[in-house]
Amino acid sequence: MRRGVLSLTLATALLLPTACFTGVESTPKITARDVKRENVTVTAEDTFLLTVADAPLREWQPGKRFRVTDPKISLVFGATMPEDEELAGRDITFEGMAEVPSITGGTDTQLTFRSPRGATLVYREQRALSRLMEKQSMSVPFTIQETMVEEARRLLTGKRLYILTSLWRDDADQPVDGRKFVPVTIDSVGYGTSFYPVKIAFTDERGVSARVFLYPGAQSSTPRTFPGLFAFSDPRSRYPDISPEMWACIIDSRIAPGMTRDEARLALGVPKEVERQPTPTLLREMWVYDNGIYLLFEDGLLKAYRR
Repeated sequence: MRRGVLSLTLATALLLPTACFTGVESTPKITARDVKRENVTVTAEDTFLLTVADAPLREWQPGKRFRVTDPKISLVFGATMPEDEELAGRDITFEGMAEVPSITGGTDTQLTFRSPRGATLVYREQRALSRLMEKQSMSVPFTIQETMVEEARRLLTGKRLYILTSLWRDDADQPVDGRKFVPVTIDSVGYGTSFYPVKIAFTDERGVSARVFLYPGAQSSTPRTFPGLFAFSDPRSRYPDISPEMWACIIDSRIAPGMTRDEARLALGVPKEVERQPTPTLLREMWVYDNGIYLLFEDGLLKAYRR
């Protein structure tokens, strides 16, 4: 009831400024494929990084390198982890594998690694080696396989792409202000985090540099995949009816008076809730975002907002 009253009073109680305004960092973002959901097809972006994945255990050879991403690696190696050696941010190398008896009477697989100082590190999987060999990929918690990053680097470095999110990151994966739907050049590819193992450094046409961290390989539930972050072609070409002034607001994640609902979605993302209130003379619609932003539309055009 309170929200309904607010909806009815927004148009008269709030006045839009003449300039566009921006949402806050937590505003959800969408891409062109979110707006055109009826045209769901497998794109070149969807398949581009499918080869960038954890290699299966059957392909591991002695000397294979892994970058440790987190001090929690001590939970993986248990008593074999040296107390005086810090592994986070450093590389360990694979030495071999063997089947060993489990404490339940079955068979486990023991994977052996070497630390930078030469300590032997042991990781146990509670499955037989034959079963692990059948898996299409194999990973060790809190590590990134060097081969994954090398393949991403080979495919991406130097490419000119269009970035689909304004949620750019710094080297620590913390958010920084950015723009969406603008061309960028990939400068380098490196190690990311446990959750997003590939870090991509890029520069836009204004000379601004930033990073994104993504999950490569097959599609997953995270929005931080290659097709969720980048496009090969200019997204602007899909929206010829949007004026240059409105598009300038959209790429800065801003909204402006008179925006259509599609333009607002491109600028700020999909709202958490939508309320429709038909009246005798027009259709009033209010969008509610998680960060507290309200947008009020009348007959499909933006009339008022509350931040």
